[in-house]
Amino acid sequence: MHLILKYFHELSALQQSQFKALEALYCEWNAKINVISRKDMDHFYEHHVLHSLAIAKTIRFRPGTKILDFGTGGGFPGIPLAILFPDCQFKLIDGTGKKIKVCKAVAEAIGLTNCKFEHLRGEDESGLYDFVVSRAVMPLPNLLRCVSKNISKKQKNSKPNGVICLKGGNLENEIKPFRRIAQTDDIHFFFEEEWFKEKYVIYVPV
Repeated sequence: MHLILKYFHELSALQQSQFKALEALYCEWNAKINVISRKDMDHFYEHHVLHSLAIAKTIRFRPGTKILDFGTGGGFPGIPLAILFPDCQFKLIDGTGKKIKVCKAVAEAIGLTNCKFEHLRGEDESGLYDFVVSRAVMPLPNLLRCVSKNISKKQKNSKPNGVICLKGGNLENEIKPFRRIAQTDDIHFFFEEEWFKEKYVIYVPV
């Protein structure tokens, strides 16, 4: 939890309590339904919560922004972002029903009211959103083909609507088709921990 406060100083008491409650909840659920690797649970706040919040270092979503978390898995990056941006609306979808079950239970336990959840393949999502976020779900060209239909034309943020995803490793070939428009931010520039080396936030306007 100290890692979150290290980089996000202006959290309300409610936000702090919500972030603090996450580890115990995920430990409890992970014992029943494996949504996070056992190894990663030892670094829960660094590898999952803070990693998700790297998106917030590249854009501050304005109140009323609608965000789709595509392939949320255990709720990342959607749940940490929903805590940080309580005036925005989030929808978290995943093709695996048991993962959505965990997301719902965690959100209910911490009183998170700005999230909706659905067991749904991304191809079948029909809603419109200002941004689609994801964490290493699929190669960027495939993701863009899948979610372009879900990007609203109405703009309300400092950046044009589009896709924001968390990626790692050598991304040269993946980003090549979008290099003229894509923005790549090195997460290690925001967070000094060694684990964030060669991890990036990729933004592509749509």
